[in-house]
Amino acid sequence: MSTIWYECKVKYRKIDETGGQKVTTEPYLVDALSFTEAERRINEEMSAYISEEFKIMNIKVANYAEIHPFENADRWFRSKVSLLAYDEESGKERKTNMYLLVQANDVKEAFDNTISAMKGTMGDYTIPAISESPILDVFPYFSGEEGELEQLERFNALKASKPEVAAEIVDRMEFETAPEEEVVV
Repeated sequence: MSTIWYECKVKYRKIDETGGQKVTTEPYLVDALSFTEAERRINEEMSAYISEEFKIMNIKVANYAEIHPFENADRWFRSKVSLLAYDEESGKERKTNMYLLVQANDVKEAFDNTISAMKGTMGDYTIPAISESPILDVFPYFSGEEGELEQLERFNALKASKPEVAAEIVDRMEFETAPEEEVVV
């Protein structure tokens, strides 16, 4: 199963550098099975960080093929990776773009982390662009830490609870129709 990432924009009051309150909208990324679950998960995750009320302004499917967190990094970068393939029929080189979200401290480190993430790739690729992402934090289903059994059970229960397709109901009842009454004029 491929992972679906949802970008959720959350609006809340934040204390700025001068000590004043400021209303801000910030994007976060959650791993979820549906929009409804993405909303539930971002509510759950944000309530741990924000004590005041907050509002979810937007949820959309994020266009990331993979997410790569790295130790000792505090920012997220969007890396555009072009996979190169040679089309034997037309004799041309074909590029397929995908986007990775990598954690790093600066653009050079993001480039190095992208190279590290692509290490197992069999084909040729180029990295035409790397830019800092506005994403502040990423909330995956599983972080790889021990003690996530409860989360795994909840994930499997949600995955198994797909709505069943209703079988077509065939009406086999026969109704006796009364003969129409004749109208006398």
